[in-house]
Formats: sequence, C-alpha cells, structure tokens
Amino acid sequence: MTKTIPDALAALIGQGVDAIDTPALVIDLDAMDRNLQRMVDFAAKHQIQWRPHAKMHKSAELARLLMSAGAVGVCVQKTGEAEALAAGGVTDIYISNEVIAPAKLARVATLAETLAGRGGWLALAVDSAIGIERLAQALQGRRAKVRVLVEIDVGQGRCGVPPGEAALALVRQVQACPQLVFGGLQAYHGQAQHLRSPAERRAAIAHAVRAVNQTCEVLQAAGIQTPLITGAGTGTLVLETASGVYGELQAGSFLFMDADYAANERDPAQPQFEHALFVKTQVMSRSAQHAVCDAGHKCHAIDSGLPTVHALHGEPALRFGNGGDEHGLLYPTQAGQTLPALGQSLWLIPGHCDPTVNLHDFMVGVRGGLAQGVVERIVTVDARGAVG
Repeated sequence: MTKTIPDALAALIGQGVDAIDTPALVIDLDAMDRNLQRMVDFAAKHQIQWRPHAKMHKSAELARLLMSAGAVGVCVQKTGEAEALAAGGVTDIYISNEVIAPAKLARVATLAETLAGRGGWLALAVDSAIGIERLAQALQGRRAKVRVLVEIDVGQGRCGVPPGEAALALVRQVQACPQLVFGGLQAYHGQAQHLRSPAERRAAIAHAVRAVNQTCEVLQAAGIQTPLITGAGTGTLVLETASGVYGELQAGSFLFMDADYAANERDPAQPQFEHALFVKTQVMSRSAQHAVCDAGHKCHAIDSGLPTVHALHGEPALRFGNGGDEHGLLYPTQAGQTLPALGQSLWLIPGHCDPTVNLHDFMVGVRGGLAQGVVERIVTVDARGAVG
C-alpha cells in the first residue's frame, strides 16, 4: 500500500509551479524522462541488463516506471526498502547488502515467499558463512528459494570477502543449501563513483575487474560457472560495461542526479545525464549582505556537501551557505549582484539525492519545466525511513 496523498498536495495537480508551497522536493519530469531514455539507449546499445538502485528514489511508482522501460528489477540496501517496494507491486528485488540478524532474516524469508507467489524473485548479498547458514535456517519450511550473490571486496573496503578462495568457500556453502540459488558475484565499487577524474575512475574499476576475474578463475577451476557479475554506479557504469565482465548495472542516481555527481569530470563515453531533482524554496528574510531561504538541513542531506542554487533564468549564481535546520543562507558571488527579493522562489540542487529523498514523504512531479511547468503528479516516497 502506498501512502495516502494529503488533499492539499493532491489539489496541486494541474496547477502551475507557483502553487507549490515551500520547502518541497520537486521532480522535473521532462528531465527525468530524458535521463531514463538515455539509460535505456545505453543499455540497448551495449546489450547489458540494468537493475537500478531504488534506495535512491524509494518509490514503488518510479521502480515500476523503470522496469516498464526495461530494467530487470531493482536493487535496495535494506529489508524495509524491499518490503515497501514489494507492497507497491515490485516483484524482482535484490537486497545488495548483507542481512545477519535472525529477526530480519525471518522477514527476508517471508518476503521471498510473497514474491515467489507472485512469480517474482528475492535476491540477497552475502559475505560470511554465518550469514548463509542463518539465511538457510530462516527459509526452512518456506515455499521459496532465494538467489544469493557472494560479495567480494573490489576496492571499497567495506563489505565483501577478498577475491579468490574466500569467495569459493562461500559459493560452495550456498550450493549445498537446497533453498539457496547461487546467482553470481556482487562487485560494486562505491568509492569509485565520486572520484573526480575519468583517469582515477578507470584505475579503480580496472582494479575491480582484476578482482572479479581472479575470483571467476578460481571458481571455474573448481568447476563452478559464475552466472552474473553485478555492480556499477552512475559514476562508472561505462567502465564496467566496457570491461565485458559485468552483466548487470546497478546505477540508480542517473535518474535524478545531484550536485556531487555534477562535480565529476565527465567521461566522454558517459551518457549526458541532467539534474531532475530540486528543492523548491523561497526567500523568507533579507539583509544587505545575504538572503535567507526556508530550506535547511531538514530538507536536504549535506553528507556530500551543501546544495547548489540552480540558475533558472541564466542569472548570476548565488552561493548557498549553512543556515541550520530550517534556514539556508544565500550569498552573492559577484560584486554588485542583487540578492533575491522577499518571497522569491529558488531551486536548489541537493548535494546527495538518496538521503535527501529519505527526508520527504512526497515528491511533486512537474511537467513543462521549473519556470512555467504544471504539476502532473505526486510521487510517494514509500520507503522513507526504511532503514532496517
């Protein structure tokens, strides 16, 4: 079940952007559609499947939109995210993260049974013998199997076993469990997504590919074929694709983009994704030195830096400063620059889209641009707060 849209928000549909109260999280639907089409074209050209990360948008509606465009399913990072999307009609879900707690694994087993009953699948990443053992125990007596992907550390330094023999031991354990299906290797390099230069990203993914090849060689020597290598993010997807090793892309941020991804130097082979997620705000106070808007940290995540101010009409840029939880400070960047007037609307580009979305229950979808567009729909953030 999706969240009930409040009457005040529902009443916005068909109205112009000026009617959107602030602060609000807004999707430029035209830009989002262009991003989606560029991903569709890229995947088709290179004949690679894609399973975008729904932890970015946390919306069953958008997950279904992506799957209708050709995505094979979705990735999530949390059991609660998987449950929320399944309740919204998504049937092919990969929790690309480890789940160890028995209580959560009981939920995983229930969800796997639910999806199997709908003709779907649940998949899960593992990197320990105890994780596999507990998953198998949770599935005992259930009418479902779970596809399991063994995670190897390809340079992130977070989860995953070392490439090679350690992965082989886990794959053998998975194959020994009747209700587990070996689905391949999880080989995602998160840190590589935000290395600024193409050369740095190429070096990081070259290292990841070597780790994958090493592991596949060990598995093959043991008579085990690797069905799939999955990984890649928006910052490096062209590199995993070009490797010829990866069969699936997990990139998700391409749909919205954010200020941090925009700071990357673009690889010429990369599709030209554009900003589609904005925080609408307005000026609530003004002095001679700065203006104050009503979008503080409760509206946008700052783990990847403060938002940038979108120059909607080509006007000189403003600098966004830290004003606390409920306020943002706006400073001129040029001598003699006029500050925005009281009540004037502005559009912020969040530093990091994923945790920004998680701060909101709803996103306002606008068609026709941010200047003169019309509200087309309200998108529910179904998995907001699903952190467990």
